[in-house]
Amino acid sequence: MRGRNMISMMEWLGIIPSRSRPHVSDDNPYSESLFKTLKYRPEYPKGGVFKDIESARIWVSGFVDWYNTRHHHSAISFLTPDEVHSGQAEKKISNRVAVYKDAYAKHPERWSGKIRNWSIKEVVFLNPSKCKTTEGKATNAA
Repeated sequence: MRGRNMISMMEWLGIIPSRSRPHVSDDNPYSESLFKTLKYRPEYPKGGVFKDIESARIWVSGFVDWYNTRHHHSAISFLTPDEVHSGQAEKKISNRVAVYKDAYAKHPERWSGKIRNWSIKEVVFLNPSKCKTTEGKATNAA
């Protein structure tokens, strides 16, 4: 690192530098959300201090496995990323909708309104622009 400044080293490594924009609070909500989820895991070490780099790698590897295969994310209709990426989402969502419709039909008095919309958003933007496409969906005009 002494022979290059940080930006040229990042470029050499193929890393695209980015910075949060002034007065924009949601430039990095996904990474911040992930860090909070990581830090609030019961097995996260007290004070965030690992014994050594190897124990940190082992812990993070287990966390990544849990996060992708067992953690149900509210932003993706309480599915795991693994279920979404492996093509299981549509079947799971249709089964869930059937269960909710059945429960609603049996006991409508337990519901304050309609059943939840379980659909998964096709596209997610960090900062959707105010512009609309012809289909009425936000575009990412940067």
